[in-house]
Amino acid sequence: MNTAAAIPTAPSVSSFNMLKAMTAIGLMCALLIVLTYEGTLPRITKNKAEALEKAIFRVIPGITAKETFIWDGNDQFVLPTEEGQEGQAVYAGYDDQGNLQGIALEASGIGFADIIRIIYGYDPEKEAVIGFYVLESKETPGLGDKIEKDDNFLSNFEALDVELTADGTSVKNKIIPVKAGEKEQNWEIDCITGATISSKAIANILSESTEVWMPRLVKHLDTFKNKS
Repeated sequence: MNTAAAIPTAPSVSSFNMLKAMTAIGLMCALLIVLTYEGTLPRITKNKAEALEKAIFRVIPGITAKETFIWDGNDQFVLPTEEGQEGQAVYAGYDDQGNLQGIALEASGIGFADIIRIIYGYDPEKEAVIGFYVLESKETPGLGDKIEKDDNFLSNFEALDVELTADGTSVKNKIIPVKAGEKEQNWEIDCITGATISSKAIANILSESTEVWMPRLVKHLDTFKNKS
């Protein structure tokens, strides 16, 4: 009598064992991610702080020292008393003689691809934005990232008018974007051909930020001059 050859069968694996294995792998991956993050966080924090420091000196030309002030929400700027103190930070820049040369502020808003973070310098004597730098951007390489390196665009921020009204409560002429080559007023920003959305975003970020902060800075100018 012919007998069929026995066909070997794979050992069965229970669903519970598979679940345990997947859970263990997941926990291991999560642990590795946390450890990597914790291990690199100090370096990332240090690098960001160094980049911010360089940017402050870049957007307020000619300064040799800076002081950090915090807007405490009670209508005044104060020197921070502890690390990580809550409140909007602004950075006053001084020359060798301790004279105030300008104030740098951070601002952010939605660009074409994601949030754009910038820092800009304000000269209270000229009542103008005198410097601009992109701290963080994910705009399209070759197009939107021109906001960081296009010389014509960057020239908008050498003397961008943010003069206040007579009562000092608001910016006299709101910053507005215009088509490339059509700038006629010092409060207009010449946009970049091919990167209109990104350059308009910068104009909007600056417009919103200066409208809020210029009156506050001017009102408390003596605080920055006296460093108190």
